[in-house]
Order: sequence, then structure tokens, then C-alpha cells
Amino acid sequence: MNGWISVRVAERREEAEGIVGLVLAPLPGASLPPYEPGAHIDLKMPNGMIRQYSLCGQVGDTMVYELGILLETAGRGGSRQVHEEVKVGDVLEISAPRNLFALVPGEPALLFAGGIGITPIIAMADHLARSGTPYALHYCARTHARIAFRERIAHSHAPHHVHYHFDDVPQTRLDMARVLAEAEPQAHLYACGPAGFMDFVIGAARAAGWPEARLHVEHFSAPEVQDPGDAFEIEIAGTGQIVPVASGQSAATALAEAGIEVPLSCEQGICGTCLTTVLAGVPDHRDMYLSAAEQAANDCFTPCCSRARTPRLVIEI
Repeated sequence: MNGWISVRVAERREEAEGIVGLVLAPLPGASLPPYEPGAHIDLKMPNGMIRQYSLCGQVGDTMVYELGILLETAGRGGSRQVHEEVKVGDVLEISAPRNLFALVPGEPALLFAGGIGITPIIAMADHLARSGTPYALHYCARTHARIAFRERIAHSHAPHHVHYHFDDVPQTRLDMARVLAEAEPQAHLYACGPAGFMDFVIGAARAAGWPEARLHVEHFSAPEVQDPGDAFEIEIAGTGQIVPVASGQSAATALAEAGIEVPLSCEQGICGTCLTTVLAGVPDHRDMYLSAAEQAANDCFTPCCSRARTPRLVIEI
């Protein structure tokens, strides 16, 4: 990726059990690009690994970015490196912010955060509170110890706007039917957290008749796909080069082995970094980046995870 921004770790703090907060500052004489609530950045680890993290600081502050990073014991190692190795004073590289989870301006909001999903949600809640837009925040966690940004939430939000739900306190469990019934008319729903949590929230909203246009989600990881997919071929437009993709092999890996590098970041079909134009053939879309309409157009695909429904895809690099 071009255009990496060098930043210094200005502060590191324990936000909650298993969650580290990083405050990133620009190098002397520089500033950071502005961003809107819901945005995220790519963070390049010292070992070159790239991961995506939501920006959870005060929107409009171009002198610091704030991240909250959960230690994923079953992850691929990015969060572990942050927790074990990154320290104050380190210089890291980040991308400019991207926003795939933007607020609809001026509309009431119903916010649901599951665990570390609070990171984009708190930036949204802060913005809504400052703008006077009606909102309610429902923060679900396993235990009280897993709640991040507790002091900030208490300082910035009136108690009637914030509702905590804990797995180990039955009387606090989230009553989706009641919450949805009491929502502001025409409210938009925003959910971020583990896949099971979002399936529960969005499933309840759909069952209650909420239209898709008012449902917004941010995925931290893609669901596991059991089907490895059939083998297929990729043809490179303009050169005619044919690249075979084996069953169970990603198109991005096959292209790399053929000497064709595709920019990668999440490698799960979430971030859109590797999005590639399709000129012919029908992709088997397995990403969570493209909308249903964009997938139906079949004019692009994410080679990190998507495959082909036809024997060959012709792509433009």
C-alpha cells in the first residue's frame, strides 16, 4: 500500500480486561487526516503484519488517533504483538482512515456494541451526543471487567442514553424486542461485535420488520467457510496470462505465486483493499465488503477470499 503515515505511540493504557488502548500521534510537524465516526485504519505491525482497527477517539482531533485492541487468543497474531511488544515511543505505520460504517447524518440512532465492538460505536455515540441527535447505546459484555471506556462514557453521556448488559448478570440481559419497540421512529440501527452477537441483533431487527436500509453493521472477522470451492482459472486481461487456482487455494495466493501481487490487508474480505475488476466470468462472492447490489453486478471481486462460479474469471490488474 502506498501512502503509509508514520505515527508515534504517545500513550498505552489498559482499557479493560484483555483490551489495550493506544494513542497515536503524528511525528513532529505533521498532522493526521480527519475522519468521521465509524472509520478505521490499517495498522502495520513491526513484523509487517497488517490489521484493521476502528478509530475510537474524538472525531475532529487531527493530533491523535485512539485505538482499542482486544487480545485475540485464537487470532493470527496481530493483537498479540500489540499487547506484548508495542510500547510508548514506538513508531508505527498506519493508513489514512476509511469508513465503511458511517452514520446517517441527522437520523436517530440505536447503537449496539458487543465487547470490543465498542470501538467504532463510542465514536458514534460521542458525535451524536455533541450534535444533539437522539440515540441510545447498548453495550454488551461478558463481565463488568470487560467494559472499556467506562469513565469516558460516564463523563460524556447522560445515564439514560447508556445501557449495560452483562452475560454474568441475568437481570441485565439485552431484551431486543423491548429495545426495538421503544426505539425512536425512523431510527437507524448500528451493530458491531462478534459475528454471533451481530446475527442476534440484526436477526431480531429483521424479524421486527426493520428495513435493510436502516440496518448497519461493522464486521471484525469473516465467518468461517467450510466449502473450499472448486478449482478455476484466472485470465489476466491484456496479457492473456492464465493462472490456475486450486481448490482450497485463494485467488490472491495463486496470483502471488504467478508473480502478480495484489494489495492485501485483512485477507478476509472485510476491508476491500484487494478489490479487483472482473471483465468476464461470474465470481463466487465470499466477502463482507461489497453490498448485495455490488455483488450482483459481478464486475469486481475480492481475491483474498472470493472464488468463481464459472471455470474462468478474466480480471484487470
